[in-house]
Amino acid sequence: MLKKRIIPCLDIKDGRTVKGINFVGIRDAGDPIELARRYIQEGADELVFLDITATIEKRKTLIALVEQIAQEINIPFTVGGGINSLEDVSVLVKAGADKVSVNSAAVRNPDLISEIAQEFGSQCLVLAIDTKLTEKGWQVFVSGGRKATGLDTIEWVNKAEQLGAGEILLTSMNNDGTKAGFALEISEAVAKAINIPVIASGGAGSQEDFKILFEQTQVSAGLAASIFHYGEVPIPTLKQFLKNQNIPVRCR
Repeated sequence: MLKKRIIPCLDIKDGRTVKGINFVGIRDAGDPIELARRYIQEGADELVFLDITATIEKRKTLIALVEQIAQEINIPFTVGGGINSLEDVSVLVKAGADKVSVNSAAVRNPDLISEIAQEFGSQCLVLAIDTKLTEKGWQVFVSGGRKATGLDTIEWVNKAEQLGAGEILLTSMNNDGTKAGFALEISEAVAKAINIPVIASGGAGSQEDFKILFEQTQVSAGLAASIFHYGEVPIPTLKQFLKNQNIPVRCR
């Protein structure tokens, strides 16, 4: 059985790690380089870096910071924010990213998914989806969760897989930062709808939340931010807990 991955996420704003609740109320969470070093020591399986205001501010990802973090870590490193072209991907890969995460630009131009997959391989492309439960069901949002697209989440992941996406990073806006648990219904629906790995994000507040996520859905990984940044749930403790629950994880 494939081991479940535990992935900390560095949401970056103005060069600092930040965290909010439901995509608002942003507060400082520390120096991203120091956090990256800590997560290596703690045994994180991967690291995600999201420049959360790059798209809104219509600028590129913070390349120098990506380079600095890449030099500190030896685990798969996914970078997202402000990626709009093959050139943007090339710059990030050269800076040390193993994978890139594309969100708003892929909704605007779905062909970008195919172009990246063909040029760099599907394994390089993580499609990030910010989804929110609305009157019309689970809908896709872009521009840092500020803009509704009218896209149905399941239809979008199916299309993304067909276009060549290698992995889905699914964030529930309803659950984000609440520490009330992952959005199990949509996480399982997405995981069942496609044949590529799904990373569930939004709502982790305890070890139990990860246990429930992995027992009740087919997702490949659980991503969290604040509980790791503030030391509320140390990654080694979480992994040992999951191992004791017979959930396959990589422990040192």
